[in-house]
Amino acid sequence: MPMVSSLRSAAILCFLSLAMLAYGCGMARAQGTNQGTAQGTVQGTGPGTELVVGTKEAPPFAIKQRDGSWSGIRIELWKRIADGAQLRFRLVEAHSVQDLVDGVANGTFNVGVAAVTVTAARERRVDFSPPFYHTGLGIAVPINESPWVSIARALLSFSFLKAVAVLLGFSMLVGFLIWLLEHRKTDHFGGGAKGLGSSFWWSTIAMTQAGAAQNAPATLPGRIIATGWMIASVIAIAVFTAGITSTLTRKELQGAVHNFDDLRSVRVVGAVANTAATDYLTREQLAFRAFPDVQAGLSALSHGEIDAFVHDKPLLAWMVRKDFSVSVRMVDTSFSSESYAIVLPKASTLRPMLDVAVLEQVESIWWQQTLLETLGNARSP
Repeated sequence: MPMVSSLRSAAILCFLSLAMLAYGCGMARAQGTNQGTAQGTVQGTGPGTELVVGTKEAPPFAIKQRDGSWSGIRIELWKRIADGAQLRFRLVEAHSVQDLVDGVANGTFNVGVAAVTVTAARERRVDFSPPFYHTGLGIAVPINESPWVSIARALLSFSFLKAVAVLLGFSMLVGFLIWLLEHRKTDHFGGGAKGLGSSFWWSTIAMTQAGAAQNAPATLPGRIIATGWMIASVIAIAVFTAGITSTLTRKELQGAVHNFDDLRSVRVVGAVANTAATDYLTREQLAFRAFPDVQAGLSALSHGEIDAFVHDKPLLAWMVRKDFSVSVRMVDTSFSSESYAIVLPKASTLRPMLDVAVLEQVESIWWQQTLLETLGNARSP
């Protein structure tokens, strides 16, 4: 019996040892699985991995050079952060800010670096670093012209000259008809070239309503045509006067834009499609014409197709100063507070590092000097 009891105890000890060994192997396997999962989560952002950084041209924050390289104050800020954290990256261009945000949200980009405004709608899809620049929306309007220059421009326009030619053509046609009806019965319309010239002259005088009663047609058909012509000419002159008045009024309205509320009194307001500017105008129930980019909008503004253009103020001011300083000016106002930040995927492992790195750079003397040299202000408004 002692022998049997000893064997039983040995068997129990052996079973317990095997059970503990199996439990230990299971824990090791589970730990290895968890480590593999964690490593998979940070894949693409680990040490030595090349990050895909999306960007969108937005001078002066992101500028694409002719050789395909990138510069700009936002690009330089990212490069300093990446150098400090020893991150390898390559820049990939997105066609629009919306494409950039979509690319970060779906994993195409590890980071989004451009002049991207933080909004509630974007915050639901992606994450943001601390803001590196605070700004607002600005307004660009055409440079005011002298009223006399506006009148001269209207009088010398092709459409106005064409209308004058049409009116003179009708005047000569009426004069010719008057001559046909009157040259055999009325002395002052009689004769060949002399009578025809008198008819043309009377038709022109009748058009201006000055002295039409003198040397008027004497026959009934001639007077009927003359009456119709005088009525029609009154309408035509009124249309011409209204056209000139409208041109001058529109110029005055353009010069009267001093803040956002003044935009409600102008004819057409422009903005870049799918931006913070269009979101704001929609919320304020202000109708606008959408453009693909700032360049297209300012071109339309300089050609008189729209009366004002709304966009992010630093980007708008840069483009006006660079390419449209002769025909467009900035209004000294700003509205709708905005913040630019780096775009990140949700739960990105880069976020803790960027929280500190962005603040360090933004508080540095280098950043303040860069803003002063590029935008003319040492701190973001």
